[in-house]
Amino acid sequence: MLRELHIQNFAIITDLTLKFEPGLVVLTGETGAGKSIILDALSAVLGARVDTGFVRAGTSQAYVEALFDMDDVTLEGLRPLLEQEGLLEDGRQLALSREIRAEGRSIARVNGRSVNLGIQSDIGAALVDVHGQSEHLSLLKVRSHRELLDRFASNSALLQDYQENYHAWSALEEELTQLKRIQANADERADILRYQIGQIEAAKIKADEEEALLKERMRLANAETLSRYSQSALQTLDESSPDTSAVTDLLGTVSHDLEALAKIDPQMQNLADQAEEALSSLTDIAYELRSYNEQIEFNPARLDQIEVRIDLLNSLKKKHGGSLSSVLDFYSNAQEELDKIEGVEGQINEVETKITQVKETLAEKALRISESRIQAAGEMSSQMEEQLARLEMRKARLKVQITQQDDPNGLPIEDGLAFDINGIDRVELLIETNPGEGFKPLVKIASGGETSRLMLALKEVLAEADQIPTLVFDEIDSGIGGRVGMTVGTMLWQLGRHHQVMCVTHLPQLAAFGDQHFKVDKQTIDDRTITQVREMTGDSRVIELAEMLGSPGQQSLQTAKELLTSVRKITGTIL
Repeated sequence: MLRELHIQNFAIITDLTLKFEPGLVVLTGETGAGKSIILDALSAVLGARVDTGFVRAGTSQAYVEALFDMDDVTLEGLRPLLEQEGLLEDGRQLALSREIRAEGRSIARVNGRSVNLGIQSDIGAALVDVHGQSEHLSLLKVRSHRELLDRFASNSALLQDYQENYHAWSALEEELTQLKRIQANADERADILRYQIGQIEAAKIKADEEEALLKERMRLANAETLSRYSQSALQTLDESSPDTSAVTDLLGTVSHDLEALAKIDPQMQNLADQAEEALSSLTDIAYELRSYNEQIEFNPARLDQIEVRIDLLNSLKKKHGGSLSSVLDFYSNAQEELDKIEGVEGQINEVETKITQVKETLAEKALRISESRIQAAGEMSSQMEEQLARLEMRKARLKVQITQQDDPNGLPIEDGLAFDINGIDRVELLIETNPGEGFKPLVKIASGGETSRLMLALKEVLAEADQIPTLVFDEIDSGIGGRVGMTVGTMLWQLGRHHQVMCVTHLPQLAAFGDQHFKVDKQTIDDRTITQVREMTGDSRVIELAEMLGSPGQQSLQTAKELLTSVRKITGTIL
C-alpha cells in the first residue's frame, strides 16, 4: 500500500507530504483546488509520462517521492523484476521518486537508484491502479479483458501449465526453423564443407610441425655456410698444418708446461688444473663440431619439399584463422556441421513429430482453459450487471465475448485454430447501455462516468482475485446523485477491506465512508496560488461534509452527523 507521498514544486503544490492509512482514503475540495494535481503527481512517480509544464513557475525542477509498504503477494510478484535490475533490498518498503526538470530532463529512481522510465512504470503498475476518466483506462484496453476474465475464473494454474508447453513448442519451432535454413542450402554447403575437410585431411597436419619445418629449412638453405664455418672452426681447434699449430696442440703444450711448473712450485697447481680443464673443454668442442659438420646435409630436393609443405600450411592458415590450431578447430567444427547437414532430414522429421505431439497436448489444455472461460463469462456478466444496477445503470447489459480464429496451421481443433501464449481465445467485454442498441465495445460506448462505474463494478467483482494493492479512482461519482453515492461509497468501502482505495469525490455521501479524509484547498500567498491539504477528523470532518451538503448551517451540520451515523451502521452491518 501507499504509505507516504511527498510532492515539491509540482504545479501549484510547493511542498506537501501526505501519510496514508489502509482502507478507503477520500480527497475532497473545490474544483481546481488541486485534487487531480495530487493524482497527476502520483501518476508521475509511478512512471507515467509528464509534461515539464507541471514544474512550478520560478523553480528549476519538480520532485515527487512515494513510499510503499509491500505485503507478501506484492513482494513476490515484484521480486523477479527487482532482482533482475538489482533493486531488491531487505525489508518490505519500496521507494519510488521522480525529478522533472524545467529544461525537459526527467530522472526516475527506485530505492534511490536511477532506472529508465519503463522499469519504474512496470513497478508502478504492480503497486497502484489509477482509474481516471481518460481513454487510457485499463478497462478500455481490449488486450486486458482476457486477463480480467482469467482472474475471475481463477485460471492461473491452468494457464501456467499451458504456457510451459507453449514455451516447449516455441523452442521446437525455433529449432525447426534453423534446421530448414540449413536444409535450404544443404547441398551447396555440404560440397563446400567436404572440399574444405578433404584439403585439411590430405595435409595431415600436426599441431607442432611448423616450428620443426622452419628450423630444418633454415639449416638446409644455409648448408654451405654452416659447413664452411664449422670446418674453419674445427681446423683452428684441432687440425695442425705445416705453418700453423692447432689450438688444442698449443693448449696441450701450455697444460704440460704448467703441470711441470706445479711439480716444482705447488702454488701453481691451480693454474695447471685450469689449463687442463680448458684443454678438455676444447677437445669436447672439437668432437661435437666434427660430429655436427658430418651431419650437415646438402639436399636441394628435401629443401624443395619443405618449401612446398610450408606453403601448403600457410595457405590453410590464411583460409582458416591464421594458425595451425585454428585450422584444426575449423576442421572439427566443419566435420560437426557436415554431420548435421547429412542428418538434417532425419532431424527435421524428428522435430516435426515432437511439434505435432506438443500441439496435441496444447490443444487439450487450451480447450480446458476455453471451457473455464466460457463457464466464467456468464457468471462474470451476471455479477457485473448486478453491481451496475446498484450504480444506477439498471438497463446496462454486459457481455463477455469469446471468439476463436481459424488457422489450418494452428492447434488441431476442428480444422485448426490460431493460438498464442494465452490459448485459443480472444476476449472482449461488450456493453449495451440502453435496450435495443446492441452490444458494442466499451471504448466506443461508455462515457467517462459510465467507465468509472464499470471499473468500480468490475473491481467489486474481482476484489478477491485482484492483486494490485492500491486502487485510485478520480471522480468516480461523475454523473451520479446522492442516493447512488451511498451505494458507491459502500462498494468503495468494501473494496477497502481488500485493497487500499483512494478516491477523489465531490459527493458527501461517498466521502462519509472514508477511513481517512483529506481536504484540498488552494490559497493565494504573496500573489502565488498554493495548494494545501489537511486531514479531516472529528468536528473538522463534520464541517467539511456539511459544506459539501450545502451551506454550513446547523441543519447541514446535523445532516452531516446523521450521514456519518448512517455510514457507521452500514459498515458495521457489513463487518
